[in-house]
Amino acid sequence: MDKPLLFISHTILLLLITSGVMAQHVDVLQQNKPTSIRGLSVVDDNVAWVSGSKGYVAMTADGGKNWNWQQVKGFEKAEFRDIEAFSDKEAVIMSSGTPALILKTIDGGANWKINYRNTDTAYFLDAMDFDSRQHGFVMGDPIKGKFLLLETKDGGNNWNTFNGPDALPSQAAFAASGTCLRTNGLFAIITGGSVAEVITLKTKGTWKHSRVPIIHGQSAQGAFSISAGPRQYVVVGGDYQKDMLQDSTACYSTDNGLTWHLANIFPAGFQSAVEYIKEDTFISTGTSGTNMTTNGGITWTKIDATSYNACRKAKHGKLVLLAGNGGKIGILKL
Repeated sequence: MDKPLLFISHTILLLLITSGVMAQHVDVLQQNKPTSIRGLSVVDDNVAWVSGSKGYVAMTADGGKNWNWQQVKGFEKAEFRDIEAFSDKEAVIMSSGTPALILKTIDGGANWKINYRNTDTAYFLDAMDFDSRQHGFVMGDPIKGKFLLLETKDGGNNWNTFNGPDALPSQAAFAASGTCLRTNGLFAIITGGSVAEVITLKTKGTWKHSRVPIIHGQSAQGAFSISAGPRQYVVVGGDYQKDMLQDSTACYSTDNGLTWHLANIFPAGFQSAVEYIKEDTFISTGTSGTNMTTNGGITWTKIDATSYNACRKAKHGKLVLLAGNGGKIGILKL
């Protein structure tokens, strides 16, 4: 094929891909609530939960059309930065700050039981993830040179210390979307600050540290989120204090994290969460807006300019929701 025809064919292909991505959009379902939502768990195409600042939690049982909001009694000042839900009745919430808290409900939020409480100011919880209904982890900022890890084997009723990985000086994780920790299919911790790393668990107590080419070096910079597809891992991040900067905000690996490559076209600014959708499609979001890739993280296209903090796909289904400041909840329309 001669060069003019090759150029034309590549141009047409790019236009087709771009037009397909641009057909996706985000619709706002809820907003104007006095809470910043960071926790989001989508159970199926009907049930989802969110959690946020000032002790707020909400649940939908109809795919996001209606939400049952509550301010958990006695925890009106809690920062519920992550949530893990299993049904419309059962959910676990995690609070950052002091005291560090983990609560659970089995009656749809009518009652919450404190299953973990620590008043030590060194404890700052960042994220929570479960690889089954019974088995899960909570991660916190480093204490005495090691990332804090708590493990449950009974659905969040009891929590015990798990041997976490070593941390470098001024290295930390971000309690931004609950996705700096992933345990389902890929056990990984995502870091920022002084060093942007993907830290993966090989065997119990054995960790592998891999540097990723996400912007880092300052307290507001680093890798914020990871998601795994069938053929690649994708990491996003940036600088949340300069959220419109696009340089080095996304990278990907096609060899199980052995090597990492910067995206050819970055998301349009800082991204605090990334989620696998299907095939080579991922969605990412942050205060700079929402972006999508259909080629495994190589190129990204902005699909919405609204600020969100988190995005999650249904564990059992196709529903994709986003959540952010001001009690904002959005739905991805595919």
